[in-house]
Amino acid sequence: MIPLKPLGRYLRPGLLFALSVFLTGCNSAILNPKGQIGHDEKTLLITATVLMLLVVVPVIIMTLTFAWKYRATNTKARYEPKWSHSTAIEVVVWSIPCMIVLVLAVLTWRSSHALDPYRPLESDKKPVVIEAISLDWKWLFIYPEEKIATVNEITFPVDTPLNFKITSDSVMNAFFIPHLGSMIYSMTAMETKLHLIANETGEFPGMSSHYSGAGFSKMHFSAHSVTDAQYQQWLAKVRADTATLDKTAFNALVAEKNHDWHPVTYFGTAEAGLFDWVIAKHMGDNQHYGMKHDHNAMGHDGAAGESHAGHDMPAAAGPAPADVHADDTHAAHAAGADAEHAEYTADEHAAAGHTGHAGSGE
Repeated sequence: MIPLKPLGRYLRPGLLFALSVFLTGCNSAILNPKGQIGHDEKTLLITATVLMLLVVVPVIIMTLTFAWKYRATNTKARYEPKWSHSTAIEVVVWSIPCMIVLVLAVLTWRSSHALDPYRPLESDKKPVVIEAISLDWKWLFIYPEEKIATVNEITFPVDTPLNFKITSDSVMNAFFIPHLGSMIYSMTAMETKLHLIANETGEFPGMSSHYSGAGFSKMHFSAHSVTDAQYQQWLAKVRADTATLDKTAFNALVAEKNHDWHPVTYFGTAEAGLFDWVIAKHMGDNQHYGMKHDHNAMGHDGAAGESHAGHDMPAAAGPAPADVHADDTHAAHAAGADAEHAEYTADEHAAAGHTGHAGSGE
């Protein structure tokens, strides 16, 4: 058996070297926040981790201590083969974890409401509204109040709240600027919201943190936090571009399914209401990829001489009894047509494999 002290002397330099190597390039955006939301989330993460380590670390230490103390070669250890219960141990084992869980519960409850992505941030400055649309595989940003749009780049003034309105024209995705905190999903025919703020100037990488297809790895953008003067200069630069983002230009942008990173693109003019139009166009009634059943066309009119699902109805003639008989015949044919239509609809859905129930763009 190798003595522990010599073994520790051999392992200690290696462990210190490995730790220094890992920490040398450590520049995690989550642990190096540049906005208030990011700072609050970092504090919550560290606090929760420390509270949980209050249980984990003692358990690890006691496991190693007991294993060493009560090893087979230690003849001086207390040996009690009939021991079965200790009230003191039970109190410690249950009370400390329960207290930690209670503290974590209160902390999580309060922070969940305080850091709600939908909760507007309090500030003396007017927020900047940015409408973000995830495409295959790029991000389109519309500034509705400035009437401009960009692709794969946003710029905003420092210490100013950012009100993001987010949706998708394709599959579900996820909008995330790690330095500023809080990730939220973009979904077709739905609008999600996110409120962020940058406390420092700089360039922060943004990304899609949800796999969405072949070009997913290139679906990233740049977020620039600048001074108020620099922000106005950037707005003037974008407005100088002659390109216009309207429905035609949007459809052309959607059709370009880039697998490599899409270059930054400016639109000096953006059509009003385009964000709402993107949401609304996926919200049509009975969207089943063309499997749209017009029940009005299948209506059964009681007038004589009309056809019902291929059954020609002869014109009613003669006295009242004949009319009654014709009506009975018409009702029977109508019932048969309904049954045939129901059977056809069921067969159609079965043959389609319920494809129409998939999300738009999948």
